[in-house]
Amino acid sequence: MTLSSLVDTHAHLDDRAFAADREAVIARAVAAGVSRILTVGVDLPSSRAAVALAEKHPAVYAAVGLHPHDARKWNEATARELRALAQHPRVVAIGETGLDFYRNLSPREAQIAAFRAQLALAGEVGLPVIIHDRDEAPSRLTSRNGGRDGASEAHSEVMAILREWAERVRTPVLGVLHAFSGDLAMAEEASRLGFFIALGGPVTFAHARRPVEIARQLPLDRLLLETDCPYLTPEPFRGRRNEPAYVRYVAERLAQIRAQPVEVVAKATTQNALTLFPRLQSVSANGV
Repeated sequence: MTLSSLVDTHAHLDDRAFAADREAVIARAVAAGVSRILTVGVDLPSSRAAVALAEKHPAVYAAVGLHPHDARKWNEATARELRALAQHPRVVAIGETGLDFYRNLSPREAQIAAFRAQLALAGEVGLPVIIHDRDEAPSRLTSRNGGRDGASEAHSEVMAILREWAERVRTPVLGVLHAFSGDLAMAEEASRLGFFIALGGPVTFAHARRPVEIARQLPLDRLLLETDCPYLTPEPFRGRRNEPAYVRYVAERLAQIRAQPVEVVAKATTQNALTLFPRLQSVSANGV
Protein backbone atom coordinates (compact mmCIF):
# COMPACT_ATOMS: atom_id res chain seq x y z
CA MET A 1 0.00 0.00 0.00
CA THR A 2 1.21 3.49 -0.85
CA LEU A 3 -0.04 6.31 1.33
CA SER A 4 -0.64 9.67 -0.29
CA SER A 5 1.59 11.72 2.02
CA LEU A 6 3.99 10.87 4.83
CA VAL A 7 6.74 12.93 6.42
CA ASP A 8 9.96 11.38 7.71
CA THR A 9 10.86 14.00 10.30
CA HIS A 10 14.34 12.63 11.05
CA ALA A 11 16.82 11.11 8.62
CA HIS A 12 20.56 11.25 8.06
CA LEU A 13 20.79 11.10 4.28
CA ASP A 14 24.37 12.37 4.29
CA ASP A 15 25.49 9.21 6.14
CA ARG A 16 28.07 7.11 4.32
CA ALA A 17 25.62 4.19 4.49
CA PHE A 18 23.86 5.92 1.57
CA ALA A 19 26.99 6.75 -0.42
CA ALA A 20 26.39 4.12 -3.10
CA ASP A 21 22.67 4.72 -3.75
CA ARG A 22 21.54 7.98 -2.14
CA GLU A 23 19.61 9.12 -5.22
CA ALA A 24 17.77 5.79 -5.42
CA VAL A 25 16.95 5.93 -1.70
CA ILE A 26 15.32 9.34 -2.10
CA ALA A 27 13.47 8.21 -5.23
CA ARG A 28 12.13 5.12 -3.42
CA ALA A 29 10.85 7.29 -0.59
CA VAL A 30 9.00 9.62 -2.93
CA ALA A 31 7.54 6.64 -4.81
CA ALA A 32 6.33 5.21 -1.49
CA GLY A 33 4.40 8.39 -0.68
CA VAL A 34 6.96 10.16 1.50
CA SER A 35 6.36 13.74 0.44
CA ARG A 36 8.98 15.31 2.70
CA ILE A 37 12.19 14.10 4.34
CA LEU A 38 13.99 16.12 7.00
CA THR A 39 17.70 15.30 6.90
CA VAL A 40 19.37 16.33 10.14
CA GLY A 41 22.85 17.67 10.78
CA VAL A 42 24.92 16.47 13.72
CA ASP A 43 27.97 18.72 13.18
CA LEU A 44 29.07 21.40 10.74
CA PRO A 45 30.03 19.07 7.84
CA SER A 46 26.77 17.12 8.05
CA SER A 47 24.77 20.33 8.45
CA ARG A 48 26.35 21.70 5.27
CA ALA A 49 25.62 18.40 3.53
CA ALA A 50 22.01 18.51 4.69
CA VAL A 51 21.54 21.95 3.17
CA ALA A 52 23.16 20.81 -0.08
CA LEU A 53 20.82 17.82 -0.30
CA ALA A 54 17.82 20.05 0.39
CA GLU A 55 18.88 22.37 -2.41
CA LYS A 56 19.13 19.45 -4.82
CA HIS A 57 16.00 17.43 -3.98
CA PRO A 58 12.50 18.96 -3.76
CA ALA A 59 11.40 16.37 -1.18
CA VAL A 60 14.33 17.02 1.17
CA TYR A 61 14.61 19.69 3.86
CA ALA A 62 17.41 20.29 6.35
CA ALA A 63 18.06 20.82 10.04
CA VAL A 64 21.42 22.14 11.26
CA GLY A 65 23.02 21.57 14.63
CA LEU A 66 25.66 19.98 16.82
CA HIS A 67 24.94 16.56 18.34
CA PRO A 68 25.82 16.04 22.02
CA HIS A 69 28.53 13.58 20.94
CA ASP A 70 30.42 16.57 19.50
CA ALA A 71 29.39 19.14 22.09
CA ARG A 72 33.02 19.66 23.13
CA LYS A 73 33.52 21.33 19.71
CA TRP A 74 30.99 24.09 20.42
CA ASN A 75 32.47 27.57 20.06
CA GLU A 76 31.60 30.96 18.62
CA ALA A 77 32.71 29.94 15.12
CA THR A 78 30.30 26.99 15.22
CA ALA A 79 27.51 29.24 16.44
CA ARG A 80 28.16 31.76 13.66
CA GLU A 81 28.06 29.15 10.92
CA LEU A 82 24.90 27.48 12.26
CA ARG A 83 23.26 30.90 12.51
CA ALA A 84 24.17 31.57 8.87
CA LEU A 85 22.97 28.16 7.69
CA ALA A 86 19.69 28.67 9.53
CA GLN A 87 18.85 31.56 7.22
CA HIS A 88 18.51 29.18 4.27
CA PRO A 89 14.82 28.82 3.34
CA ARG A 90 15.03 25.03 3.30
CA VAL A 91 16.45 24.82 6.81
CA VAL A 92 13.44 24.11 9.02
CA ALA A 93 14.96 23.47 12.47
CA ILE A 94 17.97 23.68 14.76
CA GLY A 95 19.34 20.29 15.81
CA GLU A 96 19.84 17.72 16.58
CA THR A 97 20.98 18.90 19.97
CA GLY A 98 20.47 17.63 23.48
CA LEU A 99 22.09 15.23 25.91
CA ASP A 100 23.55 11.74 25.52
CA PHE A 101 24.58 10.19 28.82
CA TYR A 102 24.72 6.72 27.25
CA ARG A 103 27.95 7.15 25.29
CA ASN A 104 29.26 10.30 26.99
CA LEU A 105 31.49 11.15 24.00
CA SER A 106 31.62 14.75 25.23
CA PRO A 107 31.78 15.80 28.89
CA ARG A 108 28.36 16.31 30.41
CA GLU A 109 29.10 19.94 31.20
CA ALA A 110 29.98 20.55 27.55
CA GLN A 111 26.80 18.80 26.41
CA ILE A 112 24.65 20.97 28.66
CA ALA A 113 26.39 24.16 27.53
CA ALA A 114 26.04 23.34 23.83
CA PHE A 115 22.41 22.31 24.33
CA ARG A 116 21.54 25.58 26.06
CA ALA A 117 23.39 27.58 23.40
CA GLN A 118 21.49 25.89 20.57
CA LEU A 119 18.16 26.44 22.30
CA ALA A 120 19.07 30.11 22.52
CA LEU A 121 20.03 30.08 18.83
CA ALA A 122 16.69 28.50 17.89
CA GLY A 123 14.87 31.23 19.77
CA GLU A 124 17.00 33.88 18.09
CA VAL A 125 16.39 32.64 14.52
CA GLY A 126 12.78 31.63 15.13
CA LEU A 127 13.09 27.92 14.37
CA PRO A 128 11.95 24.85 16.32
CA VAL A 129 14.48 22.47 17.87
CA ILE A 130 15.12 18.76 17.39
CA ILE A 131 16.05 17.18 20.74
CA HIS A 132 18.28 14.14 21.21
CA ASP A 133 17.85 12.60 24.66
CA ARG A 134 19.53 9.32 25.56
CA ASP A 135 20.04 8.17 29.10
CA GLU A 136 22.51 5.82 30.69
CA ALA A 137 22.09 2.08 30.21
CA PRO A 138 19.73 0.65 32.85
CA SER A 139 22.49 -1.58 34.22
CA ARG A 140 24.72 1.43 34.89
CA LEU A 141 21.88 3.37 36.52
CA THR A 142 21.07 0.43 38.79
CA SER A 143 24.70 -0.03 39.76
CA ARG A 144 25.27 3.64 40.59
CA ASN A 145 21.97 4.18 42.38
CA GLY A 146 21.64 1.04 44.46
CA GLY A 147 18.77 -0.33 42.42
CA ARG A 148 16.54 2.73 42.89
CA ASP A 149 14.12 3.61 40.13
CA GLY A 150 13.62 7.12 38.79
CA ALA A 151 17.32 7.85 38.34
CA SER A 152 17.10 8.82 34.67
CA GLU A 153 19.66 11.59 34.65
CA ALA A 154 19.61 12.66 31.01
CA HIS A 155 15.81 12.62 30.90
CA SER A 156 15.62 14.70 34.08
CA GLU A 157 18.25 17.18 32.92
CA VAL A 158 16.69 17.57 29.47
CA MET A 159 13.27 18.28 30.97
CA ALA A 160 14.67 20.77 33.48
CA ILE A 161 16.40 22.68 30.68
CA LEU A 162 13.33 22.56 28.43
CA ARG A 163 11.05 23.80 31.21
CA GLU A 164 13.28 26.79 31.76
CA TRP A 165 13.57 27.53 28.05
CA ALA A 166 9.83 27.10 27.38
CA GLU A 167 9.07 29.62 30.12
CA ARG A 168 11.33 32.18 28.44
CA VAL A 169 10.30 31.55 24.84
CA ARG A 170 6.55 31.35 25.49
CA THR A 171 5.53 30.11 22.05
CA PRO A 172 2.97 27.30 21.55
CA VAL A 173 5.17 25.00 19.43
CA LEU A 174 8.82 24.57 20.39
CA GLY A 175 10.23 21.38 18.91
CA VAL A 176 10.33 17.61 18.97
CA LEU A 177 11.88 14.98 21.20
CA HIS A 178 13.19 12.62 18.56
CA ALA A 179 13.66 8.84 18.97
CA PHE A 180 11.77 9.27 22.21
CA SER A 181 12.87 6.86 24.95
CA GLY A 182 11.25 8.35 28.03
CA ASP A 183 8.06 7.24 29.74
CA LEU A 184 4.47 8.38 29.26
CA ALA A 185 4.64 10.96 32.05
CA MET A 186 7.66 12.59 30.42
CA ALA A 187 5.94 12.57 27.02
CA GLU A 188 2.85 14.19 28.49
CA GLU A 189 4.84 16.92 30.21
CA ALA A 190 6.86 17.61 27.05
CA SER A 191 3.60 17.88 25.12
CA ARG A 192 2.24 20.40 27.62
CA LEU A 193 5.38 22.47 27.21
CA GLY A 194 4.88 22.62 23.43
CA PHE A 195 6.91 19.68 22.13
CA PHE A 196 5.95 16.86 19.80
CA ILE A 197 7.03 13.26 20.37
CA ALA A 198 8.57 11.37 17.43
CA LEU A 199 8.23 7.61 17.15
CA GLY A 200 10.25 5.43 14.82
CA GLY A 201 11.39 1.86 14.33
CA PRO A 202 11.37 0.84 18.02
CA VAL A 203 7.57 1.09 18.18
CA THR A 204 7.45 -1.85 15.72
CA PHE A 205 9.75 -4.11 17.76
CA ALA A 206 8.20 -7.26 19.19
CA HIS A 207 8.91 -6.52 22.85
CA ALA A 208 8.49 -2.73 22.80
CA ARG A 209 6.70 -1.42 25.88
CA ARG A 210 7.22 2.31 26.37
CA PRO A 211 6.87 3.29 22.69
CA VAL A 212 3.67 1.26 22.40
CA GLU A 213 2.20 2.84 25.55
CA ILE A 214 3.01 6.31 24.24
CA ALA A 215 1.61 5.49 20.80
CA ARG A 216 -1.61 4.33 22.42
CA GLN A 217 -2.04 7.00 25.10
CA LEU A 218 -0.65 10.25 23.72
CA PRO A 219 -3.07 12.31 21.60
CA LEU A 220 -2.47 11.83 17.88
CA ASP A 221 -2.01 15.57 17.43
CA ARG A 222 1.24 15.36 19.45
CA LEU A 223 2.92 12.55 17.47
CA LEU A 224 5.37 12.57 14.58
CA LEU A 225 6.82 9.79 12.44
CA GLU A 226 10.53 9.31 11.79
CA THR A 227 13.07 6.73 10.67
CA ASP A 228 16.37 8.08 12.08
CA CYS A 229 17.81 6.24 9.08
CA PRO A 230 20.16 4.54 8.54
CA TYR A 231 19.57 3.52 12.17
CA LEU A 232 16.64 1.98 14.11
CA THR A 233 15.23 0.00 11.21
CA PRO A 234 11.60 -1.06 11.75
CA GLU A 235 10.21 -4.55 11.41
CA PRO A 236 10.17 -6.40 9.05
CA PHE A 237 13.62 -5.09 8.01
CA ARG A 238 15.26 -4.94 11.44
CA GLY A 239 18.97 -5.66 11.20
CA ARG A 240 19.32 -4.04 7.77
CA ARG A 241 19.94 -0.44 6.77
CA ASN A 242 16.99 1.85 7.40
CA GLU A 243 15.74 4.37 4.81
CA PRO A 244 12.95 6.98 4.56
CA ALA A 245 10.60 4.74 2.56
CA TYR A 246 10.29 2.56 5.66
CA VAL A 247 8.49 5.29 7.60
CA ARG A 248 5.28 3.71 6.28
CA TYR A 249 5.88 0.73 8.59
CA VAL A 250 5.97 3.07 11.56
CA ALA A 251 2.69 4.63 10.41
CA GLU A 252 1.09 1.22 9.97
CA ARG A 253 2.17 0.05 13.43
CA LEU A 254 0.96 3.29 15.03
CA ALA A 255 -2.41 2.82 13.32
CA GLN A 256 -2.60 -0.79 14.54
CA ILE A 257 -1.83 0.21 18.14
CA ARG A 258 -4.41 3.00 18.10
CA ALA A 259 -7.02 0.96 16.19
CA GLN A 260 -7.35 3.71 13.61
CA PRO A 261 -7.12 3.66 9.81
CA VAL A 262 -3.56 4.19 8.64
CA GLU A 263 -4.76 7.02 6.40
CA VAL A 264 -5.93 8.89 9.51
CA VAL A 265 -2.53 8.47 11.15
CA ALA A 266 -0.74 9.55 7.97
CA LYS A 267 -2.86 12.67 7.55
CA ALA A 268 -2.59 13.70 11.20
CA THR A 269 1.16 13.16 11.55
CA THR A 270 1.81 14.99 8.29
CA GLN A 271 -0.24 17.95 9.53
CA ASN A 272 1.66 17.82 12.82
CA ALA A 273 4.95 18.03 10.92
CA LEU A 274 3.70 21.03 8.93
CA THR A 275 2.58 22.71 12.16
CA LEU A 276 5.94 22.19 13.85
CA PHE A 277 8.08 23.02 10.80
CA PRO A 278 6.31 25.84 8.92
CA ARG A 279 9.01 25.94 6.23
CA LEU A 280 7.83 22.46 5.14
CA GLN A 281 4.69 24.13 3.83
CA SER A 282 6.37 24.83 0.49
CA VAL A 283 5.40 22.47 -2.32
CA SER A 284 7.16 19.13 -2.04
CA ALA A 285 8.19 16.52 -4.57
CA ASN A 286 4.67 15.08 -4.57
CA GLY A 287 3.02 18.50 -4.74
CA VAL A 288 1.23 17.80 -1.43
